[in-house]
Amino acid sequence: MKDEVFNRVKKFVTKQAAVYENEVTDDASLENDLGVYGDDAIEFIVAFGKEFNVDVSRFMAADYFRGEGGDFLESFGQIFTNKSIAHRKDLKVKHLIKAALAGSLDEEVINS
Repeated sequence: MKDEVFNRVKKFVTKQAAVYENEVTDDASLENDLGVYGDDAIEFIVAFGKEFNVDVSRFMAADYFRGEGGDFLESFGQIFTNKSIAHRKDLKVKHLIKAALAGSLDEEVINS
């Protein structure tokens, strides 16, 4: 069953992230490897929830994805505020598979 779910998630990620199928591995990071961030990340998560009937209401996207301005604006702001950039968590394809199987995308599922 996990292989079937992986294949469905892989097809979904390939289409939604506009990447090549061979880029979508179990350990691929949505942001760092597949380039999903900002508003596209929010749309991606909402579409994932609908496609796989997964509750995404407790998923904290800001903990996993940089904003639309990306690292440039964060770095620029760091210069003027002298605050360090918060380290983001890494959402991977394997976490989406867990979520599809569990019916929920949240910290408990991701860390299980």
